[in-house]
Amino acid sequence: MTSASGPSSQASSHSAPATSNRALLLGLAGAGLFIAAMDAYVVVTLLPAMIADVGLTIDRIEQATPLVTGFLGGYVVAMPLLGAYSDVRGRAPVYVACMAAFAVGSVITATAGLWTFAGLPWLVVGRVLQGLGGGGLVPLTLAIAADLYRDSGRTVALGSVAGLQEAGSVFGPLYGATLAAAAASAGGWRFVFWCNIPLAAVCGTGLYLLHRKLEPGATTAPLRGSIDWISAALLGAGLGLLVFALYPDDPGNRATGSLFIPAGLASIIVLGAYAWRQLRKIEPLIPRALLRSRQFIGSSIANLLIGGALMVALVDVPLLGRLVFNLNQLDSGLLLTRFLVGVPVGAVLGGLMARRFGGWQAAMLGIVIAAISFVQMSTWQTTELDLKLGPLRHADLALAACGLGFGIVIAPLAAAVLDLTRAENHGLASSLVVLARTLGMLIGLSTLTAFGLHRFHQILGTPELNDPTVKERVDHLARLVAAAFLQEYREIFGIAAALCVVAGLVILITLGPRTYRFSATASK
Repeated sequence: MTSASGPSSQASSHSAPATSNRALLLGLAGAGLFIAAMDAYVVVTLLPAMIADVGLTIDRIEQATPLVTGFLGGYVVAMPLLGAYSDVRGRAPVYVACMAAFAVGSVITATAGLWTFAGLPWLVVGRVLQGLGGGGLVPLTLAIAADLYRDSGRTVALGSVAGLQEAGSVFGPLYGATLAAAAASAGGWRFVFWCNIPLAAVCGTGLYLLHRKLEPGATTAPLRGSIDWISAALLGAGLGLLVFALYPDDPGNRATGSLFIPAGLASIIVLGAYAWRQLRKIEPLIPRALLRSRQFIGSSIANLLIGGALMVALVDVPLLGRLVFNLNQLDSGLLLTRFLVGVPVGAVLGGLMARRFGGWQAAMLGIVIAAISFVQMSTWQTTELDLKLGPLRHADLALAACGLGFGIVIAPLAAAVLDLTRAENHGLASSLVVLARTLGMLIGLSTLTAFGLHRFHQILGTPELNDPTVKERVDHLARLVAAAFLQEYREIFGIAAALCVVAGLVILITLGPRTYRFSATASK
């Protein structure tokens, strides 16, 4: 194994904190992550009210795209920057700083539209700050779990953290809609963001106070002397520009966003400058030994592919419900919850199975389940929601199984990378794991939009409508459009299944029995 593997002498010199303190510390860190994860998805149900209060109409909703790209941009930029910074400053201080940024962003977001100067740009700034704080919490919480559990319980801890993060996507929209409706007289959607302030204060303060009681170095003390800020800034800026380049701001009319070319070129230049600097550095931001590791490369590629396949379900299932199954907005969203509920459940199961059977075996099981589910979904018909197995619909079972499979694979892939790295690199390593999956989702979203637009127009063509009445012609056209959408989504589900198969092959080759075996002593 390369020098990236194994524990550092500094980290290994400290004893682990008591079991009760470990569980409480991880629970506080996970609670903050869960709040931030819910906030990432809360705008799904609050967006119409939010944009109305800053002077936008629903027919100009594309102007609200910066609310999404701003959050994603902050999220992606924060992960490598703050993950690496926590390796220098310690987990707890950086975690508290992230919670503070998240809270300040919540205040700015909640006050949007209250004054004439606090319009859409003000709201975007708030969401960017929330993304920066929330994005930093992801690698920090994973790193805290890896620091706390250096035995066979690590994958269970990582699976629990992943489960909390994914559970936020399930409860976020429901949480936002319910809280906003219940507090209509107290500000409506703004009340949701005001609630973040005390919650962030409790999580941040509680974690910091408990950290001070632990033996220094047990989980959160600084482990590395310095950080190459120029390299970290170049990497963060390059990834942020990549987010703006890949996000389609008007998917109904064009496959790429308006900033695709300028932001894409700028991203290439900045990331190229980062790579050039890394080649010249004696101690690069990402250790060269890690970059040479088959486990790290394999886990990163698998996460990238899984992110692309994951985006297929997140985007296409609600659209399928609306455009093919004729469901209303609420019911099409509820259709997706079958998938979303399976992900956090699978994440916890994946950690348990990796501990019991081995990391690569659990990862392979998860990706196979997801692939089979997508294959079944690629055969769906317009009457799919009428087909049942006992009291359960076929579609519900397929979606739940697909989410379960994606969840199972998360913890083993994270553990494969964290087992390679020393404790002083856990923050950076955990950020790279999540970053690969997030970039895969963004690339998948852009590619999915391009392919979907192309195939829909190719399948539909120029329909000939020779029906005798206008109503019959309208109905005929509606059936043709629904059939075109169904064929498009079936093909995309097939592509997602292929991505899962390729990810499975990557896992087998790079993390399989000859190259990787989950070791309970890997990071002791």
